[in-house]
Amino acid sequence: MRSHALLDELKWRGLLYQNTEGVADALAGGQISGYIGFDPTAPSLHIGNLLVIMLLVQLQRHGHRPVALVGGGTGLIGDPSGKSAERPLSDPELVATNAAKIQRQLERFLDFTGPDAARAIDNATWLTELRAVEFMRDVGKHFTVNYMLQKDSVQGRMEAGISYTEFSYMLLQAYDFLELRRRHDVRLQMGGSDQWGNITAGIELIRRTLGADAHAITAPLVTTSAGTKFGKTESGTVWLDATLTSPYKFYQFLVNTDDRDAARYLRSFTLLPHEEIESLEAALQASPERREAQRALAADVTRRVHGDKALAAAQEVSGLLFGGADPKSLSRDALVALKLEIPVFTVERKDQLTTYDILEATLVGSEALFSSKADMRRMLQQGGVYLNGRRIGPEREPLASDDLLGGEFVLVRKGAKTYGLVQA
Repeated sequence: MRSHALLDELKWRGLLYQNTEGVADALAGGQISGYIGFDPTAPSLHIGNLLVIMLLVQLQRHGHRPVALVGGGTGLIGDPSGKSAERPLSDPELVATNAAKIQRQLERFLDFTGPDAARAIDNATWLTELRAVEFMRDVGKHFTVNYMLQKDSVQGRMEAGISYTEFSYMLLQAYDFLELRRRHDVRLQMGGSDQWGNITAGIELIRRTLGADAHAITAPLVTTSAGTKFGKTESGTVWLDATLTSPYKFYQFLVNTDDRDAARYLRSFTLLPHEEIESLEAALQASPERREAQRALAADVTRRVHGDKALAAAQEVSGLLFGGADPKSLSRDALVALKLEIPVFTVERKDQLTTYDILEATLVGSEALFSSKADMRRMLQQGGVYLNGRRIGPEREPLASDDLLGGEFVLVRKGAKTYGLVQA
Protein backbone atom coordinates (compact mmCIF):
# COMPACT_ATOMS: atom_id res chain seq x y z
CA MET A 1 0.00 0.00 0.00
CA ARG A 2 1.16 3.52 -0.78
CA SER A 3 0.31 4.67 2.74
CA HIS A 4 2.44 2.19 4.65
CA ALA A 5 5.29 2.40 2.12
CA LEU A 6 5.57 6.16 2.56
CA LEU A 7 5.12 6.21 6.33
CA ASP A 8 7.53 3.30 6.77
CA GLU A 9 10.09 5.05 4.58
CA LEU A 10 9.75 8.30 6.52
CA LYS A 11 10.11 6.43 9.79
CA TRP A 12 13.23 4.52 8.63
CA ARG A 13 14.84 7.74 7.47
CA GLY A 14 14.09 9.59 10.69
CA LEU A 15 11.67 11.94 8.94
CA LEU A 16 8.51 11.07 10.90
CA TYR A 17 7.77 12.84 14.17
CA GLN A 18 3.98 13.29 14.28
CA ASN A 19 1.04 12.48 12.07
CA THR A 20 -2.72 12.64 12.26
CA GLU A 21 -4.55 9.36 12.80
CA GLY A 22 -6.27 9.29 9.44
CA VAL A 23 -3.25 10.01 7.25
CA ALA A 24 -2.52 6.36 6.46
CA ASP A 25 -6.07 5.80 5.14
CA ALA A 26 -5.93 9.03 3.15
CA LEU A 27 -2.67 8.00 1.49
CA ALA A 28 -4.07 4.54 0.76
CA GLY A 29 -7.08 5.96 -1.07
CA GLY A 30 -5.08 7.05 -4.12
CA GLN A 31 -2.92 9.97 -5.12
CA ILE A 32 -3.28 12.99 -2.85
CA SER A 33 -1.59 16.38 -2.84
CA GLY A 34 0.51 17.46 0.12
CA TYR A 35 2.19 20.78 0.73
CA ILE A 36 4.91 22.51 2.69
CA GLY A 37 5.27 26.26 3.08
CA PHE A 38 8.58 28.08 2.56
CA ASP A 39 9.37 31.49 4.05
CA PRO A 40 10.79 33.99 1.50
CA THR A 41 12.19 36.51 4.00
CA ALA A 42 15.71 35.47 2.89
CA PRO A 43 16.96 35.27 -0.72
CA SER A 44 17.72 31.56 -0.41
CA LEU A 45 16.73 28.43 1.39
CA HIS A 46 19.36 27.04 3.76
CA ILE A 47 20.61 23.55 4.47
CA GLY A 48 18.21 23.17 7.39
CA ASN A 49 15.31 23.45 4.92
CA LEU A 50 16.49 20.24 3.25
CA LEU A 51 14.76 18.14 5.90
CA VAL A 52 11.27 19.30 4.97
CA ILE A 53 12.16 19.35 1.27
CA MET A 54 12.90 15.65 1.63
CA LEU A 55 9.36 15.14 2.92
CA LEU A 56 8.07 16.46 -0.42
CA VAL A 57 10.64 14.40 -2.33
CA GLN A 58 9.58 11.20 -0.58
CA LEU A 59 5.90 12.05 -1.06
CA GLN A 60 6.46 12.33 -4.82
CA ARG A 61 8.58 9.17 -4.95
CA HIS A 62 5.62 7.29 -3.48
CA GLY A 63 3.17 8.39 -6.16
CA HIS A 64 1.65 11.50 -4.61
CA ARG A 65 1.73 15.13 -5.72
CA PRO A 66 3.94 17.59 -3.85
CA VAL A 67 3.00 21.25 -3.58
CA ALA A 68 5.61 23.85 -2.63
CA LEU A 69 3.86 26.89 -1.21
CA VAL A 70 6.14 29.91 -1.33
CA GLY A 71 4.94 32.44 1.22
CA GLY A 72 4.90 35.64 -0.78
CA GLY A 73 1.95 36.73 1.38
CA THR A 74 2.83 35.32 4.80
CA GLY A 75 6.42 36.45 4.28
CA LEU A 76 5.16 40.00 4.70
CA ILE A 77 4.17 39.07 8.27
CA GLY A 78 6.77 36.57 9.51
CA ASP A 79 6.30 33.25 11.30
CA PRO A 80 6.87 33.58 15.07
CA SER A 81 7.61 29.84 15.41
CA GLY A 82 11.02 29.33 17.01
CA LYS A 83 11.64 33.08 17.26
CA SER A 84 12.39 34.76 20.57
CA ALA A 85 11.70 38.30 19.34
CA GLU A 86 9.57 40.16 16.83
CA ARG A 87 10.89 40.00 13.27
CA PRO A 88 11.23 43.18 11.21
CA LEU A 89 8.65 43.53 8.47
CA SER A 90 9.97 42.78 5.00
CA ASP A 91 9.69 44.97 1.91
CA PRO A 92 7.00 43.58 -0.45
CA GLU A 93 9.22 43.83 -3.56
CA LEU A 94 12.06 42.04 -1.77
CA VAL A 95 9.71 39.27 -0.62
CA ALA A 96 8.45 38.81 -4.19
CA THR A 97 12.03 38.61 -5.50
CA ASN A 98 13.01 36.11 -2.82
CA ALA A 99 9.90 34.01 -3.50
CA ALA A 100 10.89 33.65 -7.17
CA LYS A 101 14.44 32.61 -6.23
CA ILE A 102 13.20 30.02 -3.75
CA GLN A 103 10.81 28.55 -6.30
CA ARG A 104 13.73 28.02 -8.69
CA GLN A 105 15.72 26.29 -5.92
CA LEU A 106 12.86 23.89 -5.23
CA GLU A 107 12.83 22.87 -8.89
CA ARG A 108 16.19 21.12 -8.31
CA PHE A 109 14.53 18.61 -6.00
CA LEU A 110 11.02 18.07 -7.36
CA ASP A 111 9.82 16.85 -10.74
CA PHE A 112 7.34 19.32 -12.25
CA THR A 113 6.38 17.00 -15.12
CA GLY A 114 4.48 13.75 -15.45
CA PRO A 115 1.51 12.22 -13.59
CA ASP A 116 2.88 13.19 -10.15
CA ALA A 117 4.03 16.64 -11.27
CA ALA A 118 4.84 19.01 -8.44
CA ARG A 119 3.24 22.42 -8.20
CA ALA A 120 4.78 25.66 -6.97
CA ILE A 121 2.23 28.16 -5.66
CA ASP A 122 2.62 31.60 -4.09
CA ASN A 123 0.11 32.40 -1.32
CA ALA A 124 0.30 36.08 -2.26
CA THR A 125 -2.26 35.05 -4.91
CA TRP A 126 -5.02 35.03 -2.30
CA LEU A 127 -3.58 36.69 0.81
CA THR A 128 -2.86 40.06 -0.81
CA GLU A 129 -6.47 40.16 -2.05
CA LEU A 130 -7.90 39.32 1.37
CA ARG A 131 -10.03 41.98 3.07
CA ALA A 132 -9.59 42.45 6.81
CA VAL A 133 -13.29 42.41 7.76
CA GLU A 134 -13.98 39.32 5.66
CA PHE A 135 -10.97 37.55 7.15
CA MET A 136 -12.02 38.27 10.73
CA ARG A 137 -15.59 37.22 9.99
CA ASP A 138 -14.89 34.09 7.91
CA VAL A 139 -11.70 32.82 9.57
CA GLY A 140 -11.18 34.53 12.91
CA LYS A 141 -14.60 33.51 14.24
CA HIS A 142 -13.56 29.83 14.15
CA PHE A 143 -10.71 30.28 16.66
CA THR A 144 -10.87 31.31 20.28
CA VAL A 145 -8.04 33.28 21.84
CA ASN A 146 -7.60 30.45 24.35
CA TYR A 147 -7.07 27.99 21.48
CA MET A 148 -4.40 30.21 19.96
CA LEU A 149 -2.67 30.81 23.27
CA GLN A 150 -2.16 27.07 23.68
CA LYS A 151 0.06 26.84 20.59
CA ASP A 152 3.81 26.60 21.17
CA SER A 153 4.60 29.36 18.67
CA VAL A 154 2.57 31.78 20.82
CA GLN A 155 3.41 30.44 24.28
CA GLY A 156 7.13 30.76 23.59
CA ARG A 157 6.69 34.48 23.05
CA MET A 158 4.32 35.41 25.88
CA GLU A 159 7.05 36.59 28.23
CA ALA A 160 8.95 38.64 25.63
CA GLY A 161 5.77 39.83 23.99
CA ILE A 162 4.17 39.20 20.61
CA SER A 163 2.43 41.66 18.33
CA TYR A 164 -1.06 41.11 16.98
CA THR A 165 0.59 40.83 13.54
CA GLU A 166 2.64 37.76 14.45
CA PHE A 167 -0.11 36.43 16.73
CA SER A 168 -2.36 36.30 13.66
CA TYR A 169 0.20 34.36 11.59
CA MET A 170 -1.37 31.07 12.67
CA LEU A 171 -4.68 32.10 11.14
CA LEU A 172 -3.04 33.10 7.87
CA GLN A 173 -1.33 29.71 7.61
CA ALA A 174 -4.61 27.99 8.44
CA TYR A 175 -6.25 30.02 5.69
CA ASP A 176 -3.52 28.88 3.27
CA PHE A 177 -4.45 25.25 3.93
CA LEU A 178 -8.13 26.06 3.39
CA GLU A 179 -7.44 27.85 0.08
CA LEU A 180 -5.19 25.04 -1.15
CA ARG A 181 -7.95 22.55 -0.34
CA ARG A 182 -10.52 24.63 -2.21
CA ARG A 183 -8.37 25.46 -5.22
CA HIS A 184 -6.16 22.38 -5.63
CA ASP A 185 -7.70 19.66 -3.43
CA VAL A 186 -4.63 19.62 -1.16
CA ARG A 187 -5.43 17.32 1.77
CA LEU A 188 -2.09 17.02 3.54
CA GLN A 189 0.24 19.58 5.09
CA MET A 190 3.77 18.66 6.16
CA GLY A 191 6.55 20.53 7.93
CA GLY A 192 8.90 20.61 10.88
CA SER A 193 7.61 19.61 14.30
CA ASP A 194 7.56 23.28 15.35
CA GLN A 195 4.75 23.80 12.81
CA TRP A 196 2.35 21.29 14.37
CA GLY A 197 0.22 23.98 16.01
CA ASN A 198 -0.10 26.00 12.82
CA ILE A 199 -0.88 22.88 10.76
CA THR A 200 -3.58 21.60 13.11
CA ALA A 201 -5.17 25.07 13.08
CA GLY A 202 -5.56 24.65 9.32
CA ILE A 203 -7.06 21.20 9.76
CA GLU A 204 -9.56 22.66 12.22
CA LEU A 205 -10.49 25.49 9.84
CA ILE A 206 -11.09 23.05 6.97
CA ARG A 207 -13.25 20.87 9.22
CA ARG A 208 -15.33 23.83 10.40
CA THR A 209 -15.79 25.57 7.03
CA LEU A 210 -15.89 22.66 4.56
CA GLY A 211 -16.88 19.80 6.84
CA ALA A 212 -13.95 17.86 5.35
CA ASP A 213 -10.95 16.01 6.71
CA ALA A 214 -7.36 17.13 6.30
CA HIS A 215 -4.11 15.59 7.52
CA ALA A 216 -0.65 16.36 8.83
CA ILE A 217 2.85 14.86 8.91
CA THR A 218 5.78 16.52 10.65
CA ALA A 219 9.49 15.74 10.79
CA PRO A 220 11.73 16.23 13.84
CA LEU A 221 13.82 19.38 13.97
CA VAL A 222 17.46 18.73 13.12
CA THR A 223 20.14 19.37 15.72
CA THR A 224 23.71 18.15 15.98
CA SER A 225 24.89 15.72 18.63
CA ALA A 226 26.69 18.67 20.21
CA GLY A 227 23.29 20.32 20.71
CA THR A 228 23.78 23.11 18.17
CA LYS A 229 21.39 24.08 15.39
CA PHE A 230 22.08 22.19 12.17
CA GLY A 231 23.30 24.43 9.37
CA LYS A 232 24.90 27.09 11.54
CA THR A 233 28.67 27.59 11.47
CA GLU A 234 31.06 30.14 12.90
CA SER A 235 30.86 32.03 9.61
CA GLY A 236 27.04 31.91 9.53
CA THR A 237 24.25 30.04 7.78
CA VAL A 238 24.93 27.38 5.13
CA TRP A 239 22.79 28.50 2.18
CA LEU A 240 21.66 26.57 -0.90
CA ASP A 241 22.50 29.53 -3.14
CA ALA A 242 26.03 29.11 -4.54
CA THR A 243 26.62 32.88 -4.39
CA LEU A 244 25.97 32.88 -0.62
CA THR A 245 27.67 29.59 0.29
CA SER A 246 30.06 28.23 -2.33
CA PRO A 247 29.65 24.59 -3.43
CA TYR A 248 33.08 23.87 -1.91
CA LYS A 249 32.08 25.29 1.50
CA PHE A 250 28.76 23.46 1.25
CA TYR A 251 30.57 20.20 0.48
CA GLN A 252 33.07 20.75 3.30
CA PHE A 253 30.31 21.45 5.81
CA LEU A 254 28.88 18.00 5.14
CA VAL A 255 32.26 16.25 4.96
CA ASN A 256 32.97 17.63 8.44
CA THR A 257 29.81 16.09 9.91
CA ASP A 258 30.40 14.61 13.35
CA ASP A 259 30.64 10.80 13.38
CA ARG A 260 27.68 10.75 15.79
CA ASP A 261 25.47 12.51 13.19
CA ALA A 262 26.65 11.04 9.89
CA ALA A 263 24.41 7.96 9.84
CA ARG A 264 21.33 9.98 10.79
CA TYR A 265 22.01 12.58 8.10
CA LEU A 266 22.62 9.89 5.47
CA ARG A 267 19.14 8.54 6.10
CA SER A 268 17.39 11.90 6.24
CA PHE A 269 19.10 13.94 3.53
CA THR A 270 20.01 11.43 0.83
CA LEU A 271 18.12 9.13 -1.50
CA LEU A 272 20.69 6.36 -1.25
CA PRO A 273 19.18 2.86 -0.98
CA HIS A 274 18.74 1.29 2.45
CA GLU A 275 21.40 -1.34 1.76
CA GLU A 276 24.01 1.25 0.76
CA ILE A 277 23.29 3.40 3.80
CA GLU A 278 23.50 0.40 6.13
CA SER A 279 26.84 -0.53 4.54
CA LEU A 280 28.12 3.01 5.10
CA GLU A 281 26.89 2.89 8.68
CA ALA A 282 28.85 -0.31 9.23
CA ALA A 283 31.96 1.27 7.69
CA LEU A 284 31.52 4.27 9.97
CA GLN A 285 31.51 2.01 13.00
CA ALA A 286 34.45 -0.09 11.83
CA SER A 287 36.72 2.65 10.42
CA PRO A 288 35.47 6.12 11.35
CA GLU A 289 38.80 7.69 10.37
CA ARG A 290 38.11 6.90 6.69
CA ARG A 291 35.00 9.13 6.75
CA GLU A 292 33.30 7.14 4.00
CA ALA A 293 29.85 8.01 5.33
CA GLN A 294 30.60 11.73 5.40
CA ARG A 295 32.01 11.71 1.87
CA ALA A 296 28.97 9.83 0.56
CA LEU A 297 26.66 12.27 2.36
CA ALA A 298 28.50 15.31 1.03
CA ALA A 299 28.60 13.96 -2.54
CA ASP A 300 24.91 13.03 -2.70
CA VAL A 301 23.58 16.27 -1.23
CA THR A 302 26.01 18.60 -3.02
CA ARG A 303 25.19 16.95 -6.35
CA ARG A 304 21.44 17.54 -5.88
CA VAL A 305 21.87 21.11 -4.65
CA HIS A 306 24.61 22.31 -7.03
CA GLY A 307 24.96 19.69 -9.80
CA ASP A 308 27.65 17.26 -10.96
CA LYS A 309 30.01 19.92 -12.28
CA ALA A 310 30.10 21.90 -9.03
CA LEU A 311 30.47 18.69 -7.00
CA ALA A 312 33.47 17.58 -9.05
CA ALA A 313 35.15 20.98 -8.59
CA ALA A 314 34.45 20.94 -4.85
CA GLN A 315 35.94 17.45 -4.53
CA GLU A 316 39.05 18.53 -6.46
CA VAL A 317 39.57 21.58 -4.25
CA SER A 318 39.01 19.49 -1.14
CA GLY A 319 41.53 16.93 -2.37
CA LEU A 320 44.07 19.69 -2.95
CA LEU A 321 43.67 21.56 0.34
CA PHE A 322 43.23 18.53 2.59
CA GLY A 323 44.37 15.47 0.64
CA GLY A 324 47.66 16.59 -0.86
CA ALA A 325 46.48 16.25 -4.48
CA ASP A 326 48.79 17.45 -7.26
CA PRO A 327 47.88 21.07 -8.12
CA LYS A 328 48.69 20.39 -11.78
CA SER A 329 45.81 17.92 -11.89
CA LEU A 330 43.22 20.63 -11.16
CA SER A 331 40.59 21.22 -13.82
CA ARG A 332 39.65 24.69 -14.98
CA ASP A 333 36.42 24.47 -12.97
CA ALA A 334 38.38 23.58 -9.84
CA LEU A 335 40.73 26.54 -10.34
CA VAL A 336 37.74 28.87 -10.63
CA ALA A 337 36.27 27.35 -7.46
CA LEU A 338 39.62 27.63 -5.67
CA LYS A 339 39.71 31.38 -6.35
CA LEU A 340 36.68 31.76 -4.06
CA GLU A 341 38.32 29.94 -1.16
CA ILE A 342 41.86 31.30 -0.79
CA PRO A 343 43.51 34.74 -1.23
CA VAL A 344 44.13 35.71 -4.85
CA PHE A 345 47.04 37.94 -5.90
CA THR A 346 48.07 39.26 -9.28
CA VAL A 347 51.43 39.58 -10.99
CA GLU A 348 52.20 41.34 -14.25
CA ARG A 349 52.73 38.88 -17.08
CA LYS A 350 56.16 39.14 -18.74
CA ASP A 351 58.41 37.03 -20.92
CA GLN A 352 60.12 35.33 -17.97
CA LEU A 353 58.47 35.08 -14.59
CA THR A 354 60.54 33.89 -11.63
CA THR A 355 59.74 32.34 -8.29
CA TYR A 356 60.45 35.70 -6.65
CA ASP A 357 57.98 37.49 -8.94
CA ILE A 358 55.29 35.09 -7.75
CA LEU A 359 56.21 35.27 -4.06
CA GLU A 360 56.56 39.04 -3.99
CA ALA A 361 53.02 39.32 -5.37
CA THR A 362 51.79 37.62 -2.17
CA LEU A 363 53.28 40.38 0.02
CA VAL A 364 50.52 42.82 -1.03
CA GLY A 365 47.13 43.39 0.59
CA SER A 366 45.31 42.53 3.80
CA GLU A 367 45.58 38.78 3.11
CA ALA A 368 49.34 38.81 2.38
CA LEU A 369 50.95 35.41 2.93
CA PHE A 370 54.18 36.89 4.29
CA SER A 371 54.55 39.83 6.66
CA SER A 372 57.66 41.10 4.89
CA LYS A 373 60.40 40.19 2.42
CA ALA A 374 62.52 39.12 5.37
CA ASP A 375 59.76 36.77 6.52
CA MET A 376 59.52 35.37 2.98
CA ARG A 377 63.28 34.73 2.75
CA ARG A 378 63.31 33.10 6.19
CA MET A 379 60.54 30.71 5.16
CA LEU A 380 62.38 29.92 1.93
CA GLN A 381 65.57 29.08 3.85
CA GLN A 382 63.59 26.86 6.20
CA GLY A 383 62.02 24.95 3.27
CA GLY A 384 58.50 26.02 4.12
CA VAL A 385 57.44 27.49 0.76
CA TYR A 386 55.86 25.55 -2.12
CA LEU A 387 54.85 26.53 -5.64
CA ASN A 388 52.33 24.18 -7.25
CA GLY A 389 53.18 21.61 -4.56
CA ARG A 390 56.95 21.73 -5.19
CA ARG A 391 59.22 22.94 -2.39
CA ILE A 392 61.45 25.77 -3.52
CA GLY A 393 64.62 27.21 -2.02
CA PRO A 394 65.93 30.76 -1.60
CA GLU A 395 67.41 30.84 -5.11
CA ARG A 396 65.59 32.86 -7.76
CA GLU A 397 64.33 30.34 -10.32
CA PRO A 398 62.66 30.90 -13.69
CA LEU A 399 59.16 29.48 -14.12
CA ALA A 400 58.51 27.03 -16.91
CA SER A 401 55.46 27.46 -19.11
CA ASP A 402 53.77 24.44 -17.52
CA ASP A 403 54.15 26.05 -14.07
CA LEU A 404 51.12 28.20 -14.88
CA LEU A 405 48.05 26.18 -13.91
CA GLY A 406 45.38 26.60 -16.52
CA GLY A 407 47.82 28.87 -18.33
CA GLU A 408 47.56 31.67 -15.75
CA PHE A 409 47.75 30.55 -12.07
CA VAL A 410 50.45 29.55 -9.60
CA LEU A 411 49.48 27.99 -6.27
CA VAL A 412 51.61 29.16 -3.34
CA ARG A 413 51.69 27.29 -0.05
CA LYS A 414 53.35 28.61 3.08
CA GLY A 415 53.88 25.95 5.73
CA ALA A 416 51.30 23.19 5.97
CA LYS A 417 47.99 24.96 5.44
CA THR A 418 48.35 28.58 4.28
CA TYR A 419 47.53 28.97 0.58
CA GLY A 420 47.39 31.74 -1.98
CA LEU A 421 46.72 31.80 -5.70
CA VAL A 422 48.74 34.13 -7.95
CA GLN A 423 47.17 35.04 -11.27
CA ALA A 424 49.49 36.16 -14.06
